[in-house]
Parts: sequence; C-alpha cells; structure tokens
Amino acid sequence: MRGSMIGLVAVLLCCASALSQQAQRNPAGKTALREIIPGHYAFSSGSFNSGIIVTDDGVVVLDALDSEAAGRAEREAIAATIKKPVRILVSSTFHDNYTKGNVAFSDVWKIGHENYRTDLLDQMQRQKVSAEEQKARMPNETYRDRLTLYLGGKEIQVLYVGRAHTRGDSIIYVPQDRIAYLSELFFADQFLWINDGYGLDWLKALDAVEALGAEIFVPAHGPIPADPRQTKPGLARFRQMLVDIRDGVRQEVTRGITEEQAVAAVKWPQYEQLQGYTAQHDVAVRRLYEQLTGALK
Repeated sequence: MRGSMIGLVAVLLCCASALSQQAQRNPAGKTALREIIPGHYAFSSGSFNSGIIVTDDGVVVLDALDSEAAGRAEREAIAATIKKPVRILVSSTFHDNYTKGNVAFSDVWKIGHENYRTDLLDQMQRQKVSAEEQKARMPNETYRDRLTLYLGGKEIQVLYVGRAHTRGDSIIYVPQDRIAYLSELFFADQFLWINDGYGLDWLKALDAVEALGAEIFVPAHGPIPADPRQTKPGLARFRQMLVDIRDGVRQEVTRGITEEQAVAAVKWPQYEQLQGYTAQHDVAVRRLYEQLTGALK
C-alpha cells in the first residue's frame, strides 16, 4: 500500500511539473501575469512579454503588446493583482506587435527613443492609420542616449545601447534590483527576427547590456525560467547565435560570393529547430551580408 501511495505521489508531482512547464511556455492566445522577483513582473500574451516595474508611486510598463485588447488585458491584470496605477509606458520597437497595444495606455505618459518615434510615425502614415490612433500610440517624450526616472524610491534607467533589433530600441535597467528588461534585444530560445535589424551592432548592444552588471534579463519573446537568474545563460546562448550568424555569413563574404549565393550556402543546423528559423534564415543572411559588404549603413 505504501509503495502504491509513493508511486501515486510521484505521478502527481510529475504531472504538476509538466503542467508548470506548459504554463511557463504560455501557449499562443493565452495571457499570464507572473512575478519574476518582488516588485518586478512580466505580462505575457502568447510568446510576447511585456515588462512591469512596481514602485511605491505606481507602475512602469515596457512594451504594450500587439493589440488594444492585449493592452487592456495587461492593465486589468495589473489593477487586479498589483493594485497600483500605471504611470509610464516605455516602448522599444516601433513594430505593430509592440505598439498597437499603446492605444490601451492613451492616458499614460509614453516614452521612446527619438528613432523609435520617427519610425513609428513613418510606419503609421504608410499604413494610413487614423489620426486618433496615431495620437494614442505616439510617445509624449523622447530621449537620445539615456533617461533616468526616479519613481517611488526606485531609480529606473531607460537606455539606448545602439542599433539592434531596430535602430531605436530601448531597454530598462533597475540597478538596485539588478534586473534588465531587454525587449526585442533578447529572444529566449527562439531564432532572432532581424527584418529591420543590424546584426553587427546588435552584438555591440549586447556587450553594453552585459557591462550593466544585471543578474536577470527579461526577454521580449520566449519563456522566463522558474529561476529568473537562468536568463543570464539564456542571453549568452542568444548572443552566441548572433556570433554564429555573423561568422557564417562573413566566411562566405570572404569567399567573394554574391548575396544570392550566400543565402543558398549559409546554414545554421544547430538552430534549425528554433521557432522563427525558417521565416528568418534568408533575412538574417541578407542583413548580415549587406552590413559586412557596406551596402547597409
């Protein structure tokens, strides 16, 4: 009987662990609010993560996700669990998947890098977005290199560490808690998306991130481990992917082959199983080829 009970307990523990891992992956279409460490949260919608920093005087959010509905769901989760008002929204990438949710934060002071503002406005004008929606999504304030917020006893650094996923990415670093929110500078256990990215600069940006001295790095995409300090080796793996991408393309550039030949020749079999590889392989080769040959300035 005792052996049967022990076996049952083992099965239940195994099932609980599997369910926990499944929740951690947060299947597409699902939303979840998770405390990373005290005072720091991530709100996930599918594989997209939004950072949340809690202070005594309110909340700072990084990235508002891909729709007004997702943004409203995040605000409802903050109101129900954290029970503090959202004071500031910082946006990093200008792409729709992290700015359409800005509409749900129309009453919040919005901050972005000056290149982010330029590219967001250009994108919305090309898409013929209504003037009302443009106003709701645009930042109220821009910065060039860094902007330091002092809110509710916390120093919150909004930083530009150079071109990476786009030419106007922002990250947030909270020194007293040694946590950095990297937005789309970090794809956890996924292949990078680089349509508007700069691979050589991206590596330099990640070197600047490492120099901050953070212990926890919150990605824009992918899972956050149960032990958030395991994001550090995860970030190291992502950086190595960038190195491998650069080196693979550089080898073909040195051989003197054309861009089209490079697209066909360069392979990264160690990353073929990652989400996004099939969609972004050719794009990654082309962006790195163009940077390495000087066609992309």
